[in-house]
Amino acid sequence: MASVLLLLLVFVFDLIAFGLAVAAEQRRTTWQVSRESRDLSYCVYDKDIATGLGVGSFLMLLASQLLIMVASRCLCCGRPLTPSGSRSWAIFLFITTWVFFFIAEVCLLAGSVRNAYHTKYRVYFGNTSPSCRSLRKGVFGAGAAFIVLTGIVSELYYVTLSRAKDFEPRRDPGIRMSSL
Repeated sequence: MASVLLLLLVFVFDLIAFGLAVAAEQRRTTWQVSRESRDLSYCVYDKDIATGLGVGSFLMLLASQLLIMVASRCLCCGRPLTPSGSRSWAIFLFITTWVFFFIAEVCLLAGSVRNAYHTKYRVYFGNTSPSCRSLRKGVFGAGAAFIVLTGIVSELYYVTLSRAKDFEPRRDPGIRMSSL
């Protein structure tokens, strides 16, 4: 039987990770070009809170995934599962969970690293503005979408795996011959 407490805890972790990723998307670093004089301009960035929010979301999703994998023994440890439809679904959902998790973590980590990067050079003697780099819109949003998918699929995986572990094959009630 699947642990309701574990499913609730994983849901809360995923919800917090989703909220942090959405907040990081809303608070991405922005910039303005500042001119000290007619010949000198540079980039001025605002506060960098999105990087911390992205890293927090990364860690919450990691904790959620670790909880599910430790509780389920990562499908590879423990007694073997008997052949059934639940076993097939558990294997499919296990692979899908890891793919969605990997994509979400890459989006969150790359978004946090890229958001923290600020150009530091100045442009002298020119009318051109400096190339101020910032994170593209939607990187943390994509991470948030994959957090939702990871949460749904990982909980389905855990429930399906619990069902597969509890599965007992039917005994053949047919007539057997015995030797006396």
